[in-house]
Amino acid sequence: MIIYKTNEEVELMKISALLVSNTLAEIAKVLKPGMTTLEINHLANTFILDHGAVPSFYNYNGFPFHIITSVNDVVVHGFPTKEELRDGDIISVDVGTIKNGFHGDHAYTFIIGEVSSEILTLVKTTKDSLYLGIEQAVAGKRMGDIGYAIQSHNEKQGYGVVRDLVGHGLGRDMHEDPQVPNYGRKGSGSLLRENLVLAIEPMINMGKKEVFLDEDGWTIRTVDGKPSVHFEHDVCVKKGQALILSDYLPIETAEKANSNLNTSYYN
Repeated sequence: MIIYKTNEEVELMKISALLVSNTLAEIAKVLKPGMTTLEINHLANTFILDHGAVPSFYNYNGFPFHIITSVNDVVVHGFPTKEELRDGDIISVDVGTIKNGFHGDHAYTFIIGEVSSEILTLVKTTKDSLYLGIEQAVAGKRMGDIGYAIQSHNEKQGYGVVRDLVGHGLGRDMHEDPQVPNYGRKGSGSLLRENLVLAIEPMINMGKKEVFLDEDGWTIRTVDGKPSVHFEHDVCVKKGQALILSDYLPIETAEKANSNLNTSYYN
């Protein structure tokens, strides 16, 4: 069942979404080689609790951590660990919060240190495709328009667009209807109506689109071991132009100020 939000509920969801954005910004301030993803998990949990919310992911269907940290060939659902991050790693950090009864849920991929031009292009293309998908999240369009925009932009570069994982509706539950695939045909799928809130999240692989489930029962990896990139925004369908509830600006500001992070792909 698709649940459309009232304008008041959308404003409450924006509070949750911006807390996720600010949490990701706090992480962007300190990310560096030698840091562990368990340290990031602790930082995020403390920040979220200090701001009157709780992490969405902790104990969600048994997930044992407060955030998701997916490094290099991990597409999504990576466990925070004691393993140290290294120069040349890319890491997608996915954060969820519950505040005022509503979820915020989005992700950002960071580049630590020097990487190849191919990695830079993958990150930029994936991030750009997120905004191309958001441009289609307007009343009167169809779900397939979002997926087509994301898919076509990435496949022009020869990248694999993951099929086994999709975006989703968002609200009082973290995963609501409808599903939001990152592939599709123009003019196909369900009609988009005003005040539908979506988590739009391209998951793009440098190589093949196929993925597999690791032995921990959560971690999703690329089948060929090539890197994967994940960006996600919380978006409300509106007439004429989508309303982005989350905000990458504080993340990007912190990222640019951290000399350990590579932002050379920025326009």
